[in-house]
Amino acid sequence: MITKVYTYGIRSIVHSNNLIQYTNAQSRFFFNTSSKEQLSQSPFLSDTFASFLDNCSDVFSLRKLHASIFAHGLGDSIFLGSKLLNCYAKVGLLAESRLIVDRIINHNLSLWNSILVGYFRTCHFGEVLWRYSNLRQWQIGLDSSAITFSLKSCIELGSLECGIGIHADALKFGLNADRFVGSSLIALYSRRGDIEDAARVFDEITYKDVVVYTSMVTGFAQCSDHRVYATFWVVRCMQKQQLEPNRVTLVSLLQAAAHLEALEEGRSIHAYAIRRSIGCSDEVLETSLMGMYIKCGAPTTAACIFWKMEARTICSWNAMIAGQLQMEQPLEGLNIFSQMVQENLMPDLITLANGILCCVNLKYLRQGKSIHGYIIRREVQLDLVAITALVDFYSKCNNLIQARELFDSVETCDAVLYNVMMAGYLENKFAGDAIKTFIEMVGRGVKPNISSFLSLLSASSELKDIKGGTCIHGYILRHGFDWNTEIINNTIYMYAKCGHMVYARQLFDRMRYKDLVSWTSMMMGYVCHGHADEAITLFRMMHREKLDYDSIALTSLLQAFSQLACLSLAKEVHCHLYRVHLDREIPVINSLISTYAKCGRLDISRDVFEHKSGQCLTSWNTMIAAYAMHANCVEVLKLLDRMKEEKVKPDVVTFTSILTACSHSGFVEEGLQVFRSMTEEYHITPNEVHYNCMVDLLSRAGQLEEAYDMVKCLPSTKSISAIGALLSACRVHRNTEMGEVIGRQLLELEPDNSSAYSLVSNIYAEAGKWDEVARLRAIVKDKGLKRIPGSSVIELDKQTYEM
Repeated sequence: MITKVYTYGIRSIVHSNNLIQYTNAQSRFFFNTSSKEQLSQSPFLSDTFASFLDNCSDVFSLRKLHASIFAHGLGDSIFLGSKLLNCYAKVGLLAESRLIVDRIINHNLSLWNSILVGYFRTCHFGEVLWRYSNLRQWQIGLDSSAITFSLKSCIELGSLECGIGIHADALKFGLNADRFVGSSLIALYSRRGDIEDAARVFDEITYKDVVVYTSMVTGFAQCSDHRVYATFWVVRCMQKQQLEPNRVTLVSLLQAAAHLEALEEGRSIHAYAIRRSIGCSDEVLETSLMGMYIKCGAPTTAACIFWKMEARTICSWNAMIAGQLQMEQPLEGLNIFSQMVQENLMPDLITLANGILCCVNLKYLRQGKSIHGYIIRREVQLDLVAITALVDFYSKCNNLIQARELFDSVETCDAVLYNVMMAGYLENKFAGDAIKTFIEMVGRGVKPNISSFLSLLSASSELKDIKGGTCIHGYILRHGFDWNTEIINNTIYMYAKCGHMVYARQLFDRMRYKDLVSWTSMMMGYVCHGHADEAITLFRMMHREKLDYDSIALTSLLQAFSQLACLSLAKEVHCHLYRVHLDREIPVINSLISTYAKCGRLDISRDVFEHKSGQCLTSWNTMIAAYAMHANCVEVLKLLDRMKEEKVKPDVVTFTSILTACSHSGFVEEGLQVFRSMTEEYHITPNEVHYNCMVDLLSRAGQLEEAYDMVKCLPSTKSISAIGALLSACRVHRNTEMGEVIGRQLLELEPDNSSAYSLVSNIYAEAGKWDEVARLRAIVKDKGLKRIPGSSVIELDKQTYEM
């Protein structure tokens, strides 16, 4: 007799002589076990145990139920064994689930399918593939279900080679035309990036339903090149077969539209979803719509969708914040992050990482530290993405110590984290540490990627280390990265920065595909090293190849014209700017102002500035520098007054040009007044260059004591240039007493500089101290110091051509 009594209590199983009691949260059952044979044959008992297993969720109750099943002679039941298998897999007890499989296993294919499906649904994908190999080994057979779930497990594990083997099995058993198998194969090859193979599988499928077409649409949508256009072609073919897209199809179409930045197509998809009432209040579709509108440059529409959502989940908030970052509007992203926190929503790791990235772009140290503090207080376990964002944040906020501490706390770093740490060192002018980080990266067995090599080349360029740069170039060639145009461009820039234009040109000439950066890098290199004619020749070659040039190329060209004082060619470029509507490009206009000034046409420079400058500070600085170049201090000071009237705040570059103009024009009082206004009026701390300008100004005016007081304000390591200028002034004004003091100071700072010995020797010679002159000459001879002879650009060019 079986009695059922409804009650509440904890789950338990109690054994006593002839009674078994199982209590769960809803009911209590009593089984009279006086006749076990009778009970074991009762189908009701098997169904009852199955019901209990369906509602069992903790390990303790599961094991007691399992023991009770054995006690009643049902241990070999395939039906209950399948239920137990799924329950053990669900709670993560793989060992027990394997024992059950080994007990109930037979050659029934439907039972094997049930096992594969059970393991797949509990996310034990490796177990699915292992059991699939058993299925093949024991030659039980295959059907659509076994292959489909095995392929899906390969996709989840990223085991694409294993998936290709399963595809071969599908071909042997004639299942490659099955729509379920075909859909999984399309997903497999799409994930691998073999969209052509995915298309072949698609063509082999006999009956194509919505799922098959959607799989192909999703595959094309994942492409990163022109093949993404095929997404819309597949949908058109699908509609010709009288099949209507579903929600998943529309999500993939929106992904393709976002990639192509096809706003009109994206709006059409949105309208279709509204007409068909597809995805109403569906978070995934609405989030995809937001992402599409953001990438297509319609953030207002994305915001409308977001604020009209009935339930805004973490994913939708994350999409909005990430979208603002993609639109280069980090302040808006941070505001959305703050609003989310105010609505008492718990941010996840993606939210926190995006919030930190907003602070990175804004360089908001306090707000970023607040987010980090929240992470620490909540004891959030950071993943690698969030830690990388924090390292990037502290690096860009000039807090390298904290960034390095976080970096060192990670046991297993990937290439992205190493690249961020290297970029942090480069941004803070520690190029040597960036190279050490790369060496550490390779030593730990982390494979460098393209970004790693770009950072490494930038570090070598910064250090002007030609030996190290050549080694890096060799490393790039050995590891097969010489196909990448960006890496080759940076290698060219590295050689040019180190002054080895011959190597740069050889590399440039060997390039199969030269983009605009390749040409401009070479032009900039030639201009920087005084080979203006070569830069002009390159520009003409680029023009012959009908390559569209940008403002950087034109700026380099104008700099070449200014070096050669080619006024007529500069005028040609000026006219060309009007024809191609580049007359509003600020960098080009500023270069034009500077070129006209260097060609002696200050009047044209002024005209260009007055018509095009606007409120751009760089244009003001360029015009001030042009006047300073011609020692026209009166006009320089007038421009400063105009900047005050028009409320344009000067920066350190502005004051450098003004102080240089005062120095060259002998405007001592005006220069002192401008120098004082830096700190008093504009709160700008003078740097080494400003002090050097003031020392030069006072020295030229014969105010040597005041100039020496200025030198004392500088750190000893940064005062070498100012001391040299003051020493020359001492010689001009015949102040040998001060000259001797400053000369000794200069020799202490630069004991291996032959020019410094020459300056001090001249001071002693004019004072008649020939013994000191002889002593200095002896020191120079013992050290083997040689003075570098002067040379002109013409002589250097002649030597280059002769070589």
